[in-house]
Amino acid sequence: MKCPFCGDPNTQVTDTRENDDGDVVRRRRRCVHCDKRFTTYERIDLKRPHIVKRNGNRCDYERDKLVASMELALRKRPVTTEALEAAVERIEARLLAVGETEIASARIGELVMKELRRLDKVAYIRYASVYRNFADVDEFSTLIREVQPHPRRSEQARNPGDPEHDLFDN
Repeated sequence: MKCPFCGDPNTQVTDTRENDDGDVVRRRRRCVHCDKRFTTYERIDLKRPHIVKRNGNRCDYERDKLVASMELALRKRPVTTEALEAAVERIEARLLAVGETEIASARIGELVMKELRRLDKVAYIRYASVYRNFADVDEFSTLIREVQPHPRRSEQARNPGDPEHDLFDN
């Protein structure tokens, strides 16, 4: 590490500390030549991919935009902040794992839909209805049928005319 005061490349580390999260290392250094002290910080430099929008424009990835879009879909739904944060972390991990410098916004939208489907079916439908820009009601009802639980086999096997069947369906 070069001394910021005299430019000499010979410095000694006198103290090293990590922050509480363990993602930043603080080092106190002393220049061997001029004896001045200074502090350096080491952080992980993760390069998130640029986002390529549908119209071809490119922009930087912004975590706040991702969180805001998911919060809008989850508005008034029983999902904890911790669950939302975990979902965002999974999406970001997938973005970094791609290892590319650019990624289509459509791919991010699909990742968001996958996470919302795990978190809350209503939020998933809310997001999908805007994201997929449905042309008609049939597309919307198809999506709803996808997330509805399938009836159990024992219920399907019962005779619809059976009095016991009618008792439980009212």
